[in-house]
Amino acid sequence: MAANRPGQSVRKLALEHRQAAPVKTFIARVLQVHSNERAWRVGAEGEEEVARRLGRLREGWRVLHSVPVGEKDSDIDHVVIGPPGVFTLNTKNHIRSNIWVTDTVFMVNGRKQQYFRNSRYEAKRASGLLSAACGFEVTVEPIVVVMAARLTVKSQPTDVHVVARKRIPKWLTEQRPMLTPERVEQIYAQARRELTWRPTPGSKVASVL
Repeated sequence: MAANRPGQSVRKLALEHRQAAPVKTFIARVLQVHSNERAWRVGAEGEEEVARRLGRLREGWRVLHSVPVGEKDSDIDHVVIGPPGVFTLNTKNHIRSNIWVTDTVFMVNGRKQQYFRNSRYEAKRASGLLSAACGFEVTVEPIVVVMAARLTVKSQPTDVHVVARKRIPKWLTEQRPMLTPERVEQIYAQARRELTWRPTPGSKVASVL
């Protein structure tokens, strides 16, 4: 799991789509129209950019990318473990768009998105899986990492953090320490195991869940 590359899941989907329909993909790129290939490719580029930012975190932090969860193709963009705790990062690449955020609404160019709901679910799921694997409660906080032409945050949600991609390393290191270095390593030891995220029937993790 530690060897996973940022954005590898969506990058793979983009490549498969491009290989299946090369002419259609080329025309969509030239005309700059929306397509699944473009959405996956832009998503991968966003995850790669955020991963570069996370690479600036110093000793004491652990980061995993493209963490597959469950039996389908869903994954968590980034899982970050450090002194302030455990975080799931959901990267949203809207580099040419205007984003407006309140405590209940996330809008991209005036259109409401369900990013808060999805991020809450992602963190809750990660918390359950990590807690089962570690044998103690692991609290996980969700972060929506934003790439945008303009980001306006009127008010932050109470249970989801919205952070601009350029600020993510600084934001993380500014949070209050909650975990000892030993606890960080204990959680990371389980987080890096594929079985933690995709427990098999009859496994210890699966039975706890």
